[in-house]
Amino acid sequence: MKATVYGPGCTNCEQLAENTKKAAEELDLDLEVKKVEDVNEMTEVGVFTTPGLAVDGELKITGRVPEVEEIKSFLS
Repeated sequence: MKATVYGPGCTNCEQLAENTKKAAEELDLDLEVKKVEDVNEMTEVGVFTTPGLAVDGELKITGRVPEVEEIKSFLS
């Protein structure tokens, strides 16, 4: 399973990456977390407000940092 965090490297983007890793740990999942900071790549996938999170190529959320429990619902 692969998660992609979209954002310029801001505090919210870092928090989203950490929450995603924690959610995967709690679910005992083998999850690769990739960070994308390129604006062109972000807009290509539909991220116009950061941060954004995609799971296995499917955009799940943009514009806010979801809690660990919400991310777990994206991963299961």
